[in-house]
Amino acid sequence: MAKDFVSAADLDQFSQSIWFLHVEELKELTSLLKISDKGAKGAVIARILHFLHSGEELAMPKFPAVSCAKKSVVPPLLPKSLMLRGAYKNDLATRLFFKSLIGEYFHFTAFGIDWLNERWLQGNPPTYQEFADFWVTETERRKNTKAAPKQEWAYIRFVQAFMESYPESSRDELMQAWNAERMGHKKQVDAVVRRILHGKNS
Repeated sequence: MAKDFVSAADLDQFSQSIWFLHVEELKELTSLLKISDKGAKGAVIARILHFLHSGEELAMPKFPAVSCAKKSVVPPLLPKSLMLRGAYKNDLATRLFFKSLIGEYFHFTAFGIDWLNERWLQGNPPTYQEFADFWVTETERRKNTKAAPKQEWAYIRFVQAFMESYPESSRDELMQAWNAERMGHKKQVDAVVRRILHGKNS
């Protein structure tokens, strides 16, 4: 386990810095650690962190069959149709359909996808109308209560903080600052991984 070779403070910093890495860099880490690189960025990071803390690889979540579309079967875009994993798409046709249910202000959101994945994992896929109702309710709630940016949105969080501190900065200055910040976090991650691998091999 990583805690056998690095301090708790280093692991805490690693847990913060890893979110600044690109997907390609994360896959390089999974290759070094000999664990799977499957899944979205958040899932890969969760697997890396779990492995470093426990020494065991975190299994990919399994979606119940009831949440998954059967091969070659695509439910029609109707309010009562179930949104099934493997058939649902964030495409133009789906966006236009949701606009017909909700209004022109509809757009795909991360909170909508998160909610959909939760329902799939629970074995309780929603209908398109249920999704539309949730989307409207959550969008209205967020007008008064803004949700904190997700950890994987390291760039967005950095830009917000930077522009608040330096509102007159140019885009070039912003990008230079971001690149410097990102590379600093990458060096911290790389240093921790080197110490872990060296400790295991010594």
